[in-house]
Amino acid sequence: MLIGRRLTVIRARRVADKKIVFVVACALVDPDDRILLAQRPAGKSMSGLWEFPGGKVEPGETPEDALIRELKEELGVETREACLAPLTFASHAYDDFHLLMPLYICRRWWGIAQSQEGQALKWVRAENLRDYPMPEADLPLIPALRELL
Repeated sequence: MLIGRRLTVIRARRVADKKIVFVVACALVDPDDRILLAQRPAGKSMSGLWEFPGGKVEPGETPEDALIRELKEELGVETREACLAPLTFASHAYDDFHLLMPLYICRRWWGIAQSQEGQALKWVRAENLRDYPMPEADLPLIPALRELL
């Protein structure tokens, strides 16, 4: 019993030492049930990996407000809070921080999704998401999307 308690305390200390980073992601789904992926550009951490559009939630921002802002900044599209439906979330420990990331589904937006920050974009069917290398935190989101679509 003492060993189990000691391991719990050690794990709690490791998590407490890491900064928690709160980001939000969106699965934009087109009329053909394809999901938009963005490739992280050169010069950014995890460059070359594919991810769902989104980004950091700023202080004082709701996840929905952050996602609306990020979609406009990254892709040049606009949407509303009523068009965002929470689907699932990921909680992932990287070496130097812990990431908490809710994933929203969006089927309604205005404008044509175009790269605004030099990232490659690709519309992908849910069953093909695993064909694209992704950050570790994104991988647990795939089953929920495959089940939905």
